[in-house]
Amino acid sequence: MHSTPARPGRGLQPNVLGTFNTIVMAVAGSAPAYSLAATSAVLVGTVGLGAPAALLYCAIPMLGIALAYRQLGRIDVNAGAGYSWVGRTLHPFLGFLSGWALVVAATLFMVAGSLPAGTMTLTVIDSRFADNTTLATLIGAGWFLLMLLVVLGGARLSARTQLLISGVELVILLLFAIVALVRGSSGTGAGAAHAFEWSWLGFGHFDGVSGFASGALIAAFYYWGWDVTGNLSEETRDSRRTAGLAGIIGVLTVFALVEVFAIAVNVILSVDDIQQHSANVLTVLGEKVWPGVGGKLLVVAVMLSTVATLQTTLIQVTRSLFAMGRDRTMPAAFGRVHRSWNTPWVAVAAVGGVALVLILASLALGRVQRILGVAVQAIGLQIAVYYGLAGLAAVVAYRKLLLRSVPDFVLGGLWPLTGSLFMFWIFFEALGDFSRTALTLGLGGLAVGVVPMLWYRRRGSSYYRPAKLDASRTVQAEDSSGYTDTATIVTDF
Repeated sequence: MHSTPARPGRGLQPNVLGTFNTIVMAVAGSAPAYSLAATSAVLVGTVGLGAPAALLYCAIPMLGIALAYRQLGRIDVNAGAGYSWVGRTLHPFLGFLSGWALVVAATLFMVAGSLPAGTMTLTVIDSRFADNTTLATLIGAGWFLLMLLVVLGGARLSARTQLLISGVELVILLLFAIVALVRGSSGTGAGAAHAFEWSWLGFGHFDGVSGFASGALIAAFYYWGWDVTGNLSEETRDSRRTAGLAGIIGVLTVFALVEVFAIAVNVILSVDDIQQHSANVLTVLGEKVWPGVGGKLLVVAVMLSTVATLQTTLIQVTRSLFAMGRDRTMPAAFGRVHRSWNTPWVAVAAVGGVALVLILASLALGRVQRILGVAVQAIGLQIAVYYGLAGLAAVVAYRKLLLRSVPDFVLGGLWPLTGSLFMFWIFFEALGDFSRTALTLGLGGLAVGVVPMLWYRRRGSSYYRPAKLDASRTVQAEDSSGYTDTATIVTDF
């Protein structure tokens, strides 16, 4: 039996997505090609040759957060994901803050994702126009509107679109990952800039503790998005198992891809190459690996990846707003579901309108790369908050079961708690290193959420009187139907 609260009115369509489609969504949500293209220069500028280490040491606690999502999703199937879980374990205010952080991060990403989509499209058509910020913004807005329509069409259409787009992207990335490493390590063809060093996976390239924290916070952006599986849980078959499993596989897949490419970038490109071509690092890498064709192919991969993650981010934010509207912690209209499309159409329309305004307003910030740098830092702060709260929520929900076995303690408690503490640590450590604009967007965006939180709390939303999540009660209730213990929850993959 589920411990999810009663849901009045029409809900989302259940059993639309299977295991494979959900895994595709998890990988597409993290957008490996887009993250590499948009963030490599920012990460290298922060940690230099330590980029592979930053990605590695961020992946370990990120897996802890994925385990936390898996556990929580087994006892509360909810489109709001962390918004519901944190509110029902830690405190409703923290739960709302978790959901609000995702909404702000996703809205900022509409800008950070749409602009590269426009830039890469122009690069494919005619590279002479790639630096035209206005034209890139308008084309990016067009891509955004197209993905908005796909999301409006329902989870099944979204999944089929992702299968096509992400399939082509991953084939191109895998091909280049193999060729780049082979040619770079042999010093042929690609013209290696550096010989591989194991120190790239150590701590020697970080500028102290705060430098490591800044690098890890930027690295978190590479992985962000796999948790879309939690927001799709109400539309997924066997979601108590499938959604969490897909999230873990998504994190592992994205880590393998971005780590290989980060090493390839170190091997083949010099730091000067990366900084001089900060807006198209993968294009330069592609030209060196496969002159004449490689650059174009990787541009196509980045363009597809960007479009794909625009779609999954729209799914995350609209499902979160749907759950908030259903709980009356945001306007109730957000909880309305279209009769034909089975999607929260009011939430989709609202997000689309706000995002389009922000996309056009971003022209005031100037160059695309400056916009991306600020957005990545601000989003990193939001990610750290709501991932950290989810990790704590899992430990609290399962606290009575953690001493039953070693797997329960390590996979159900220690690892999620480590992931949570890591997220909060890099959040506070990075505050002194980020730009004033990034801090204003990141922290200011969180602070704005206090207004709707207090307003709807005063209006008596039942969300602020939650039924507490307790995994031990769920386990006892479901033992007779094959549900065993938390070791099964976190190790049956």
